[in-house]
Amino acid sequence: MSIEHTSADDLTETTVSSEPVFSGRLLKAYRDVVRLPNGEQSVREYIKHPGAVVVIAVTERNTLLFERQFRYPLHQDFLELPAGKIDPNEPIEVCARRELREETGYEAAEWLYLGVMHPCIGYSDERIEIFLARKLSHVGQQLDDNEFLDVFEMTLQDAVQAVFDGRLTDAKTITALFWAQRALA
Repeated sequence: MSIEHTSADDLTETTVSSEPVFSGRLLKAYRDVVRLPNGEQSVREYIKHPGAVVVIAVTERNTLLFERQFRYPLHQDFLELPAGKIDPNEPIEVCARRELREETGYEAAEWLYLGVMHPCIGYSDERIEIFLARKLSHVGQQLDDNEFLDVFEMTLQDAVQAVFDGRLTDAKTITALFWAQRALA
């Protein structure tokens, strides 16, 4: 069964005014007044984010590299694929290569861009670019200062099972695993 969007109505909201309400090292928050499609006005609060990458790194054993990392906002460890923030003016593939090397200690000879996901469309402009990396060679980790994580391997099947078991709940990783199923089929 296919569901198609059939409305001819323009759903665009236009900015009437924009006010920065917070500017941090990573995030910037805004409160905008917008004009709705019906002409009324409303308020939108949102976060601007520089964007990120996530890497599906496939080992010679056909396993995927994963990380276990403590995430402060939820005060718990999470299972994740290697990922990281895009630096200003940094090409996304350069970011993917840098993050894979820094976090896991691996470099890849083969790279494939798979797509993009938007993890928080209701309150952020963040985008996460998804890459597949193969032909890995270990060259040594280069973690950022004050970055702590464990690197380990899982099969794609075990990772998908971890999603269904509730052990893996990170949205970027779940989305990337969906892409991995297609790319590695």
